[in-house]
Order: sequence, then C-alpha cells, then structure tokens
Amino acid sequence: MRALRLYAGPTAFQHLQQHGLQPRDVRVIPAAAGGPKGLILGRMDRFLFGDWLRTSAHTIHLVGASIGAWRMATACLKDPLQGFDRLEQEYIFQHYDLPPGRKMPTPDTISAVFGGNLRAFYAGREDEVLQHPCFKLHIITSRGRHLLARDQALRTPLGFLGAYVANALRRKTMGAWLERVVFSSQHARLPFRSRDYPTRQVDLTAQNLVPALLASCSIPFVLRAVHDIPGAPPGAYWDGGLTDYHLHLQYLRPKIAMQKIASHADGISVEGLNGAKNPAAATAGLVLYPHFQKAVVPGWLDKRLTWRHKSSSFLDNMLVLAPNPEWVTTLPNGKLPDRADFRHYGLDLPARAKAWTGAIAASQQLADEFAQWLQRPDMGQVHPL
Repeated sequence: MRALRLYAGPTAFQHLQQHGLQPRDVRVIPAAAGGPKGLILGRMDRFLFGDWLRTSAHTIHLVGASIGAWRMATACLKDPLQGFDRLEQEYIFQHYDLPPGRKMPTPDTISAVFGGNLRAFYAGREDEVLQHPCFKLHIITSRGRHLLARDQALRTPLGFLGAYVANALRRKTMGAWLERVVFSSQHARLPFRSRDYPTRQVDLTAQNLVPALLASCSIPFVLRAVHDIPGAPPGAYWDGGLTDYHLHLQYLRPKIAMQKIASHADGISVEGLNGAKNPAAATAGLVLYPHFQKAVVPGWLDKRLTWRHKSSSFLDNMLVLAPNPEWVTTLPNGKLPDRADFRHYGLDLPARAKAWTGAIAASQQLADEFAQWLQRPDMGQVHPL
C-alpha cells in the first residue's frame, strides 16, 4: 500500500506537469499545529532539510505554528538531522508529575517543564536559527485582546467563549479577541498576504526566540499563555494554531512575489521573475507543504466547521504531501499519534512511547516515496487539492 498522497493546487499542478519539482522551485514551507501528529512528518523533515534542500542557495520561508514552529526552527540549525532526532526524543518521552488527585498535570507544570526544555534545546544556538543563510523563519502566535489580554482564571474562559462565538459567525471577527502575531527573521517580509485577519509582524531576536516558540505551542487550558514577549506588544500570547491551525494563508504567487521581492533580494532579478528566459520565472512561489492530512483547516476553532475545510484560491500554488488515509489505519491504534494519547495512556509512558515510535518508524515510507517521485514524477499520483 502506498503511504504518500500528493495534492496540488491548479498553479502548482501546471508547474509540476511542465517542469517537475526542483529545490529552486520551493519558496515557502508551512508546518501546521497539531501536537503529536507532527511526529509523523519527522522523517520527511530529515529528507527535505538534511538532503534535498541542503545545497539550496535561495531564500525559503519557513512558516510554523505550535509543533510546526518547533520543527521549522529546528530546520534552521546547522545540524538539522541531530536537531530532529532530539526533537523527536524529547517530544515522545515528555513526562509530567501528577499532583495528588489529578489525572492530568497542571498548566503551570507543563509550561515550566516544556519551557525549560525549549530553553535547553536552543541554548547557545539562537544565532544558528536567526542567521541561517537561506531559511527565513516565521513563528505564528495568537495574541489575546480585551478579556484575553491576560491569562487569568475568570478572564480566560470568558474570553475564549467570546472568541468561539465570534469565529462561528465569521472567522475575521475573531480578530476582536485574538490577533495573529508573526515573529520573523529580521528583514524578512511575510511570504503571505495578511488581509484575511488582523496581523502584526515582530523581529525575531535571541531574547524572544524561545518565548515566541513557547507561546506558539501554548494550548489554552493546557499550558499558560506567555506574557509580554520582548520586542512585541504587551499581552498574553497563545498557540499559533488558534488563528492559523493549518496555515491556510494567501501565499504569494509568482506575479505577487515579483512585486514584493526587492531586486536581487532572493538571488533572482525582477526581470528574471517577469521574463520567460530565466528558468526561475516559472519556479518562484511554489509552496511545499508536508502535512498530516489533505484538508488545510484555517483555525483551531474551525475543526468542526467542515465547510471551512475546503481548498481556496489561497492554495493555488501549493503542493501538499500527506499520508494516505488507508495507510494511516495500519499504524498503531489505527491512527496518527495525537493529544488524546496522553489521556489514553496516562502514566504508562513506555506504552505511549512504543505506539508513537512505531508510527514514526513506519513514516519513513512517506519520505522514501516522495524521494522516488522526485526522481520520476508521475502526475497520475497527483490529486487536486
């Protein structure tokens, strides 16, 4: 059984049909929120960043939320393979002591332990992430407004109730409660338009890298919000998946990229982007998206709003790499690892680790099949997104 499914928007499909896929074609790599589901993409990450893209010399924007932000920051390290190995082990074997009478650890405990692990993970390596010669990192967080401006016992549940109702009525109105704040490599422009939702951009620094990553991973009621991140507007910052669960963003297409990219800033002249003589004219702007499913869901509160799971023109230049749903049923427990496993296995860390490790080992097939497809692109395997 094939493990990998490929889904392409119409612009991406046309490009693949005419040119196949080369590293120089890729301008953006998104990485979704989704907790343990992101573990299934670790072997693909190793192939992409440790092999296929290793010798690339052009700018590639890495956009991540929650575990996706952690994955993309790890991709920026000088030794990404060692980084992905460590990320995988630390995520699998994370463990929290339970207070007497509780079935789950407290948000304060999880934030303290997880935050300490992140600080240790990147200690002394902040410059590797921030000064990568080609990769521009964008960490998405959700900044609370009004009642959600501080994480407090009464304000937080009332604020998220307001956000839930606002989002159900119209996604953009949730901006009254939460705004998208993107922490970006310095001097890096956003690789997507931000008219869909209230957005701010903040420069990443050595001082705010870990706080931004911790905030982007801070699921409400599971972890505490991160308050007053250095260099950013004051307030409480939560999981980037709240505003951008699967990063359904209006990614810049080639013509828009031509207008947005300063001359030679990406190693391609404006004339080259506009003309047919330069082969980069047909390659600037593709979005390569390793994902754990076909649907690119806009926000975390949209998970049950299935009418918002459809593709849109935002994704026209995207190629999604996702597991075959039938293959997923062959994994331990017949599913991808997910947050429900923490409750299912409780204190039985060895059993949870065994199930997750088994799924991760099987996911090597995803990377192998994509490597084979790159060698001999078969458009019969590419489905509409």
